[in-house]
Amino acid sequence: MVLQRLLDFDPNYRDNFQGNDIQGLGVYTEGSDEKIGTVNDILVDDEGHFRYLVVDLGFWIFGKKVLLPVGRSRIDYNTNRAYAIGMTREQAEDLPEFDEGKMLDYDYEERVRGVYRNPKYSNTSVGAGTGVGTSPNYSRDNYTYDKEPTLYGLNEQNHQTLKLYEERLIANKIRQKTGEVAIGKHVESETARVSVPVEREHVVIERVTPENAGRAVPASEATFREGEVARVDIHEETADVRKEAFVREEVRVNKVVEQDTVEAQKTIRREELDVNSPNLPIEER
Repeated sequence: MVLQRLLDFDPNYRDNFQGNDIQGLGVYTEGSDEKIGTVNDILVDDEGHFRYLVVDLGFWIFGKKVLLPVGRSRIDYNTNRAYAIGMTREQAEDLPEFDEGKMLDYDYEERVRGVYRNPKYSNTSVGAGTGVGTSPNYSRDNYTYDKEPTLYGLNEQNHQTLKLYEERLIANKIRQKTGEVAIGKHVESETARVSVPVEREHVVIERVTPENAGRAVPASEATFREGEVARVDIHEETADVRKEAFVREEVRVNKVVEQDTVEAQKTIRREELDVNSPNLPIEER
């Protein structure tokens, strides 16, 4: 199985550890509490499972980096430390040096695992019955990491964590519809009256006595014509009323947002640590 650096596998891996970073943690021995180096990198498989811590042994062996199987480590974020379970200076010297420029293949991993399987380190704190010191019949074709949980398993004894929980109020806003304003229009009818002045002609016949009434006129002037008619055109005006549409007013519809503060109150819970250790020395860090 191909291994790769944690940062290459997931550039944002710190988000999954609440901002904690394993890289840079000091590596200490268990029991003697002696610093042996620093976590330089983490190697994971193609599914993201931790397989090795790359430990820079600058404090023990200048310039040498070795691989510490994750099952032989214990991370303590409270003290910002990584503990190497059962690692001794002699064991560290026997480990093959890790070179980032060389391929990390099955043969190299077997050299690393062979050191941790060596019977002369079987008196370490890993404990009996874990398979240390055995000579498993593995090959590159059938080997899987779960075959050796003492090297790659995150056992509960060395990786247990007690989590204290608390409840918090998370305030969010929900936008919901509270009503609807419908704005439309309808037609109302009414009777409108308008006064239009009109003119009407009529004929007025007026008979008057001329000033020369009774005077004789020449026979040529007095022409008696039968059927002579005077014609006068008579006109009158009528009201021509029609309807035209005009814009009376405009209605603009807008929304105004009013802000208010709503206070909410709920009972929340928080877990506190209870330590029951009568007459025993306990140090909290």
